Amino acid sequence: MAEGFVVDTESDGESGLRRAVEEQFDLIVLDLLLPGAGGLDVLAELQRRRLQVPVLVLSARRDLETKLRGFELGARDYLPKPFALDELIARVQVHVRRGQMEEHQTVLRFGRIALDVARRQAIVDGNVTALADREFRLLHHLLLHSGAVISRERLLAEVWGYHFDPASNVVEVCIRRLRKKLGPNASIETVRRAGYRLTAA
Repeated sequence: MAEGFVVDTESDGESGLRRAVEEQFDLIVLDLLLPGAGGLDVLAELQRRRLQVPVLVLSARRDLETKLRGFELGARDYLPKPFALDELIARVQVHVRRGQMEEHQTVLRFGRIALDVARRQAIVDGNVTALADREFRLLHHLLLHSGAVISRERLLAEVWGYHFDPASNVVEVCIRRLRKKLGPNASIETVRRAGYRLTAA
């Protein structure tokens, strides 16, 4: 028991993967450098099996390529080493709480924006707008991280997939379409050299 969490540990990739598949967890904290199957291999197998448990990656590898690969394989978060224990605990709390909310919530809300996940519709001040698949995924991702700045690279990895050219302008184009559909009462802010975030109007 740590900070109110029940924690189970495994020291190698194969054992951790087996338990992740056979048991139910609120969150997996995964180191990339593991004996046997590495962390990226574990992530790939979790994705292949379509397990929905969120994964927080810990790694001494800080390069962008490894981070994007982790997000492409389904990681929810990536915390480079060294890190403060308090930050790890805070991130764990956020992901566990978010997972509990998602289990019971079919409508996500932030400020004047609401997203009906079941119907794939955005609602702003009572006005309903149908969204294309990628628009829905992008808005859903921003709402799950509402108020936080999400980098363009992370959006490419998590919403489009790593196979998209990092030089592509697909993120900017989709952001423009979303802004037009949501109207002036919903704000997707561009944070220069950092990314995008939803701001409460």
